[in-house]
Amino acid sequence: MKKVTLFLIACILSFGSYGQIKHKVMVIPFEPKLYMSQIDHKINAETKLNQKEIKEAFRKGINAELAKALKQKYEVLDLLKDTAKYKKDVLTIYKNITFNYEKVPDQSNYKIPVEEKGKNATIKNGQVLVESNTDARFMNAQVTSPALIPGLYAKHKTDLFLFINQLDVISNQLAAGDMGTSAERIITLHYTVFTVDAKEINSGTCSIKFPSDVNTPAKIISNYVSKLGIEITRRIALALAKIEAAPKK
Repeated sequence: MKKVTLFLIACILSFGSYGQIKHKVMVIPFEPKLYMSQIDHKINAETKLNQKEIKEAFRKGINAELAKALKQKYEVLDLLKDTAKYKKDVLTIYKNITFNYEKVPDQSNYKIPVEEKGKNATIKNGQVLVESNTDARFMNAQVTSPALIPGLYAKHKTDLFLFINQLDVISNQLAAGDMGTSAERIITLHYTVFTVDAKEINSGTCSIKFPSDVNTPAKIISNYVSKLGIEITRRIALALAKIEAAPKK
């Protein structure tokens, strides 16, 4: 009976009714094992934070900035706002999702990425292992349990789900003539957005460059991740507008 009820909830809140409801977004943090950073040693030298503390600062800070941006348009539930209250939800979500390593979609003409046979990422000993490929790729979330998303809706009344799948912080050494070398840093969020009926409506990566002399998570998040939150919010709004403008079947 419970499964049938959850299925009916998903059907009632299908694409066709999106123009008549007020959206509420759940922001789901990345799993700690999906944190890739090349500047933790720099952050540690300046802040004395250890790797676990740095990672957690980014997890909480990213969720907070995304929630802040999304609140300009929607209601928001940040699962890291109250870690004790939502810990069980986070663990349940992590147990019922997997990841595919897919081509980064073109946001100017968005189409749902198609899983490529033999290109999936695997996780071994806490490390992400992927096949090398010249095409830009990202970590895309896939829900493995049909009951997960409608169950979250039944509990929290969230009808949109923003999964932060992975965080990359890259530092590339660039030639700078007589000045030697300088570091170009890029922070990238991998994400997926689902509706209440587990339909993927947007996904990909969102990146921004930041200076090599910024070595505290709080400054990186407030000055740069905040801009990523604005861009992801814009993409979600475009995806919803496309759904609402589509002919009703």
